[in-house]
Amino acid sequence: MRASFFVAIITTATTPDSHPDCRALLIQIVALHGYYSGEEILACEQAGITVYLPKPMTSGINAKGRFGKQDFVYVAEHDVYLCPAGEQLTYHYTNEEEGKTLRRYWTTACQGCALKGQCTTGKERRISRLEHEAVLEAVQARLDRNSDKMRLRRQTVEHPFGTIKSWMGATHFQMKTPKNVSTEMALHVLAYNMKRVMRILGVGGLMEAIRT
Repeated sequence: MRASFFVAIITTATTPDSHPDCRALLIQIVALHGYYSGEEILACEQAGITVYLPKPMTSGINAKGRFGKQDFVYVAEHDVYLCPAGEQLTYHYTNEEEGKTLRRYWTTACQGCALKGQCTTGKERRISRLEHEAVLEAVQARLDRNSDKMRLRRQTVEHPFGTIKSWMGATHFQMKTPKNVSTEMALHVLAYNMKRVMRILGVGGLMEAIRT
């Protein structure tokens, strides 16, 4: 995923088909919406990594009092969206936008619709669907069933984020170019982790842990 603060929860457990003495790693990622790509989430799912991520809402249309994309129901069997008025928005074409593959859906029934004022100011309402949106929908459904995951993320991530940001000061990064900035950030994270461990275990405890 793009540079971001997220929680990786790593546990072990036996699986139904494994030997009782063999335990498998269970990896869960809890991230914030916006820090993702459909391909990366798909790769996590295929690798057996459980992702918890809020599905991003990229449009401010709800704030304007009109129907949002969540008010349109996708019917996978027929590859159409059902609008609040019950009309079908059918697939028309695919294009790329900001590196994302998008499928475009709309209907020509908007002009005579009684709900048009609550839906769009244009000729017709158009809906875009990401190439791997089915994965995002599954991830959102998983998060809905485990809403405490985002609370865990905030408790775990916000403290180091705020502390490191305070250390960096108003200018934030001193380096330039992605490679150098990434190295600088890695050093900040290493320093935070070492100070945190020293506060918990003491310098002697840290040195003993390093030796073992």
